[in-house]
Amino acid sequence: MSSVITFVKTIEVNLQGQSDALSLIKEDDWQNWFQIWLNHTLTKTFVPEATGYELSLRLTDDQEIQSFNDQYRQKDQPTDVLAFAALEVETPTLEGLDSLYLGDIVISLETAQQQATAQGHSLETEVIWLASHGFLHLLGWDHPDQKHLEEMLFHQEDLLNLIGISLLLR
Repeated sequence: MSSVITFVKTIEVNLQGQSDALSLIKEDDWQNWFQIWLNHTLTKTFVPEATGYELSLRLTDDQEIQSFNDQYRQKDQPTDVLAFAALEVETPTLEGLDSLYLGDIVISLETAQQQATAQGHSLETEVIWLASHGFLHLLGWDHPDQKHLEEMLFHQEDLLNLIGISLLLR
């Protein structure tokens, strides 16, 4: 008789932003959701092996995200979510690494609210949807064309289903 040992990788979430925005969703919930997403996606990505992973999530407004969008993407307009992946270049396997920084996710609550209203769901649901999108970007997913976008949206919906949120594909 053989037994299977599953090693759960840990993830550390650094939550930043305005104090009223930070109360939207509890930090423990974010920690739990990103942990579930990481465990689900780690075998499906090319992220180097580490004993732990870290990311930063910043909830902000249109003015700040527009500044980031202009500075890093040369698009002088607000957007809903930006992801700054720390692993955008090929990285060798880093055996024994204590913690691997995945990158930063920035979400505009103003744009998220507009989209939530248009989609007919809560701001909380929209923010979680956007966080899942940013998370996939940190793990190397991208959507340069419609086919890849549809695939990524399917994976986002899968991530939300894992934490008990059900949405119809957009």
